[in-house]
Amino acid sequence: MGKLEALDIEFSDNKVVYTPGESISGTVTVKLNQPIQCKAIKVNCNGFCGITSKLNDTAWTSEEQYFNSTICVADKGTLKQGEHPFPFKFLIPATAPTSFEGSYGKIIYRVRTFIDTPRFAKDYSTEKPFYLLRLLNLNELPDIWGPSTSAVTQQFTYMLMKTGTIVLKAQTDMKGYTPGQIIKVSANIHNQSTKTTGHIAASLMQRVTYETKKPTHDLKSMVEVEGGAIKGGRELEWKEQIIIPPLPQSSLAGCELIKIEYYVKVSLKSPDVTLTLPIHIGNVSLDKKFRPSKKETPPFKKDPVASGSTTDAPESSSRLTAPPQPAPKPAPRPAPRSRMSSHSSPSAPPVECHSGAEGGNLLNDDFPNKRQSQAVSPNAFSYAPGLFFPQNQLPNASMPAPSGPSSRRSTGATAPYPSAIDARPIAAPLNILPPDYDTSAYPQEAPPSYESCNT
Repeated sequence: MGKLEALDIEFSDNKVVYTPGESISGTVTVKLNQPIQCKAIKVNCNGFCGITSKLNDTAWTSEEQYFNSTICVADKGTLKQGEHPFPFKFLIPATAPTSFEGSYGKIIYRVRTFIDTPRFAKDYSTEKPFYLLRLLNLNELPDIWGPSTSAVTQQFTYMLMKTGTIVLKAQTDMKGYTPGQIIKVSANIHNQSTKTTGHIAASLMQRVTYETKKPTHDLKSMVEVEGGAIKGGRELEWKEQIIIPPLPQSSLAGCELIKIEYYVKVSLKSPDVTLTLPIHIGNVSLDKKFRPSKKETPPFKKDPVASGSTTDAPESSSRLTAPPQPAPKPAPRPAPRSRMSSHSSPSAPPVECHSGAEGGNLLNDDFPNKRQSQAVSPNAFSYAPGLFFPQNQLPNASMPAPSGPSSRRSTGATAPYPSAIDARPIAAPLNILPPDYDTSAYPQEAPPSYESCNT
């Protein structure tokens, strides 16, 4: 056993999660078996972001520092045998972003201490991380109210000669959610062909962009639910629910190197038809009382000059005397209008009905979900302290989970995110598999310029 028995850092009240603008305090404890000479004992608190283009690499290609403060808690001298406590306190800047750990970058906050000894002697150091949570209030985001909608019409060929058309429309009930809430997804599928489609599915996707020289995109499916197939010539309504697991928020305000996006992808397995519904994930739920009211259009007021009003005629005539004008000539009498002229203006063309659209709307009972599951993948995040706030949830946060068997599919991550049930941070690292970049392209949303008719 050496001279140093222990060198520990403890935060006040064993606190681990802090907010920007808050102070962090604690104690550095030095336990010695023998006296040692030291030049100084320093405590450092810093926060930075580092990103790389290689999976799980800490040789950062780009860095961004948010703060770096150092204090000296002991001067040059001799530390006697025994236990020596040294208190410290730092102020966290209000502009610091939320902590984050991903496959290609991290936002890290930590407190480090150093015992600087004379020349040729051994130096001692240790560090302890802490986490920062900058709340994202969904009510403050622009264009957050209302559902997220999209539609796509796609033609495909099958059996070499036959062609068909699929009209897919989908929407979510809201644009902003918090972990633990439920996304209500509804889709309308019109199979205007004689071929039975593959299964329909809805996935909650996370796309993290790391701003290197050539931006790196990490696209992962967090949750997936699946329904049945659609027979030829049928139009069906499909409704499902997705429970949001503990996930980092959409915005890392104050960080310029990492960008997080979320969207719901609705797709058919065969033919390949896909649309996306952008959403936001935050920490404070949407509250209807903050929804801006629609401005009422003021009633149309006639212009007294343009309408020929004579309300102010007596007053104006008393001030100005107009010269006498000659009597106007009578206007020529218009020729009688032809009776057929009212039918000569062109009308809008009729709505085009696609062939093969026989059948009609079916109830959900006629659309069985052959496979229905909610697969949760926690590998796209590693830190989200306090992301579940039950006091801020909307009533739909307490809705029951979707019916049907559920299964979990994990591809691994380092994830100290507290779940809705257990709010304690999980620090156990899991294995990380490299993402599949064949599917990393962000699906493009097709313009909603389509026409269809229900028979």
